[in-house]
Amino acid sequence: MRQVLPPLIFTAVLLIIWQMLCSMEGSALPPPTQVVTDTWELIIDPFYDNGGNDVGMAWQILASLERVAYGYMLAVVVGISLGVLVGQSTWAMRGLDPVFQVLRTVPPLAWLPLSLAGFQDSNPSAIFVIFITAIWPIIINTSVGVRNIPEDYRNVARVLRLNGFEYFGKIMLPAAAPYIFSGLRIGVGLSWLAIVAAEMLIGGVGIGFFIWDAWNASLISDIILALIYVGVVGFFLDRLVAWIGRLVTRGTSAS
Repeated sequence: MRQVLPPLIFTAVLLIIWQMLCSMEGSALPPPTQVVTDTWELIIDPFYDNGGNDVGMAWQILASLERVAYGYMLAVVVGISLGVLVGQSTWAMRGLDPVFQVLRTVPPLAWLPLSLAGFQDSNPSAIFVIFITAIWPIIINTSVGVRNIPEDYRNVARVLRLNGFEYFGKIMLPAAAPYIFSGLRIGVGLSWLAIVAAEMLIGGVGIGFFIWDAWNASLISDIILALIYVGVVGFFLDRLVAWIGRLVTRGTSAS
């Protein structure tokens, strides 16, 4: 109860302030009671399917999550592999780190025209934007974790004469796991942010295009409802990765 009560109180206060401000004459935004009234059909029937892009919020979010899953998992595999390489090899770090530092500053949506030109299709282009957005914190945190493996652990590996695979599984991954999962949490948050923006441009089914379509139709209440769903889903994605991190690292990763 001590964990639940404070956010409930602050949420209620914010809703009251929102209701008061947006109920004033001349307000351009709807109050929360108006949002619920306007979007009630979307709330109670999230799985309707009238064909095309006219589907419920659940299908919109699932379509976005599917793209995020593909792009994020690809970023996890490639990012951890490159992070281990950069962390283990001084030569690789000197060669690749400047490239990573330059590329990671490129805004995610700046990659979209290039990916559309390369893939000639909107769906793989969106997945590529997710991949390129999520990969940098995974690479950087993994490489930092590998470089910070205590020298005693390396000495133990030498004494036990562990081969490369044994060292990777028994020493490197457990020691670097808290850093790796920090990068994975940042990466999944950035992925969710990027897919919403990318879908506004590529169209089709997805929560990003739903928001853009609602804006074109001046359905402000629909936009607010979608933003609430985006925030809740992003929160649960972060909690999911944190939970997996605690399981893998036995509680040593940040909660």
